[in-house]
Amino acid sequence: MKGVVLAGGTGTRLYPLTRLINKHLLPVGKYPMIVYGIDRLRQAGITDILIIMGKQSAGLYTDFLGSGKEFSVNLTYRIQEAAGGIAEALGLARGFVNQGERFIVLLGDNLFMDDLTPFVKSYERQPEGTARVLLKQVKDPKRYGVPVFDKNHFELILEIEEKPVNPKSSYCVTGIYMYDTAVFDIISQLSPSERGELEITDVNNVYAAQGKLEYDILHKWWSDAGTFESLQEAGRRMKGMIP
Repeated sequence: MKGVVLAGGTGTRLYPLTRLINKHLLPVGKYPMIVYGIDRLRQAGITDILIIMGKQSAGLYTDFLGSGKEFSVNLTYRIQEAAGGIAEALGLARGFVNQGERFIVLLGDNLFMDDLTPFVKSYERQPEGTARVLLKQVKDPKRYGVPVFDKNHFELILEIEEKPVNPKSSYCVTGIYMYDTAVFDIISQLSPSERGELEITDVNNVYAAQGKLEYDILHKWWSDAGTFESLQEAGRRMKGMIP
């Protein structure tokens, strides 16, 4: 199983810091933010990892991370030329992932303490052509994509509502997704949203509509470190997580 880390966001909520450097390279504790996702993948036995990044700070990524040897992984890099959405960035992994192969996707600003290993094993038991997402119970779900569950069994997600005014659950979809190469055909059929991007929620809703979207729940601390407050909290939480 391979890993894909999406690190092409511009980080407008962290401006002016992100005027100088890509947000995924901002310091969290002892390391740049992106290192924690790489380490979580390594701990789950995933060492062949693709990093998809924007042109800004591309040289800094390669200077710091190199081949990945220092972090006991093998890194490949691809550049997303323009901000076209998470799903568009994910589409750049086609070719890195072999036909029929499974892989896990992390958004580079998602920081968390759970071990990914049991979630990866759960996905490996799923049928081909299905997907899995990781959820987290939060106080303010209306800020996120919110899953709508099968109320009889709570085994599947029927739909994901993006930033709903009246959320149907207290869970959000985190930036941790698992697919096989069937996802690239779904991405190729998407149309841009109103903001002109290919949305990952639209990808996941294709699976949900077909009854092919399963989930696990993160129980430990998680954050999408996209604000100054969450970045500072992440620094306190993640300090010492990597020797």
